Amino acid sequence: MYRCYNVKRFLNLLMIDAIIFSICSVFFFIGKIFLSSAQDNEDAVFLPVIMYHSVYGDTPSEYIVTPEQLENDLQWLKTNGYSTVTAEQVINYTRNKGPLPEKCVMITLDDGFYNNLSILVPLLEKYDMTALVSVVGSYTDNDAVIDPHNQRYSYLTWDDIKELQNSERIELGNHTYNMHSLKGERVGCGIADGETESDYRKKLNDDISHLQNSFTENIGYTPVVFTYPFGKVSRESLPVIRENGFLMTLTCRELPNYITHDTDCLYGIGRYNRSGLYSTEEYMSKLLAQ
Repeated sequence: MYRCYNVKRFLNLLMIDAIIFSICSVFFFIGKIFLSSAQDNEDAVFLPVIMYHSVYGDTPSEYIVTPEQLENDLQWLKTNGYSTVTAEQVINYTRNKGPLPEKCVMITLDDGFYNNLSILVPLLEKYDMTALVSVVGSYTDNDAVIDPHNQRYSYLTWDDIKELQNSERIELGNHTYNMHSLKGERVGCGIADGETESDYRKKLNDDISHLQNSFTENIGYTPVVFTYPFGKVSRESLPVIRENGFLMTLTCRELPNYITHDTDCLYGIGRYNRSGLYSTEEYMSKLLAQ
């Protein structure tokens, strides 16, 4: 004898099946997220970044290290098994285009002092290392040409910058054309109080694209690294920075960096200022704390 078809029972079973399927789907996606996160954590590479400025003389200060201090730093890194990496290598790692050393470090120098060429480059060659120099365009166009090649205070000329590029030890970054200032209402290239977002974006774009064009015209190279003056990061700046082709931004926030296979991790890289008031051992202890 055949049983009658029970629509209500069928719908109840269908609902139970749907609930079970939904629960399984939720657990599947949660598991996938956790596995992906775990994979990202496994692939994350700790990248400490040093921020130097001027390298000169025998009287160190907050933003000046002596050549002896710089050489001590490079010797320490070499002896302790650290390898310098370029921005290009780091960018490639986020795109699965190459590995990073287990013990890597990135060396950066801000403002574009002439001593970055005359003193830094020979030491980089001696210890087989690399660095990134971020240039302020107005310093090069105005200050450098007035009084060039004084190791104490001069800035890089365009000929000097070309020589840096040709050394193959140096990458170049954009440190704004004329926004490296604390005068007026604006701090560095941050948005000013009361400034509209559209006005700010236009001013920032005009400034950094000016320097990008100057790089291209003078040395045939266009930077992909943007360095915030005074580390002043504005939320409103990021779309402009991306539109100008920058793949990495450097701040002054003293935070550790963990580089993953996610290109977004390159926007907001933390750096530790290398004050000349610390010994190499004191500074490295701070820099390498994870």
